[in-house]
Amino acid sequence: MILINVKFPVKPEFADRWPEIASEFTETTLAEPGNLWFEWSRSVKDPNTYVLIEAFTDEGAGPHVNSPHFQKMQEEFPQYLAAQPQIISHQIDSDGWGPMGEITVD
Repeated sequence: MILINVKFPVKPEFADRWPEIASEFTETTLAEPGNLWFEWSRSVKDPNTYVLIEAFTDEGAGPHVNSPHFQKMQEEFPQYLAAQPQIISHQIDSDGWGPMGEITVD
């Protein structure tokens, strides 16, 4: 699978509305057959930063970045951002989440 983490530095005036601004892109991506997950979180340290954690099947990443909704995102998102997003993207040997061995819950 391909695991991708992206930090989006959102302009302060749009930070509270970011989930709404990104909702169409999010919902369309979640509907892709190769998408495993696509989850936004807001930074505790900097409330103007959103972190996107996404994963695709090995075959799913290419169609995602070549999709019309990805191209639309590339055109629309920059107006809301304070700086260029930063990304980590790696192919890993996994097919999903697993239990954390350091913590157990009874």
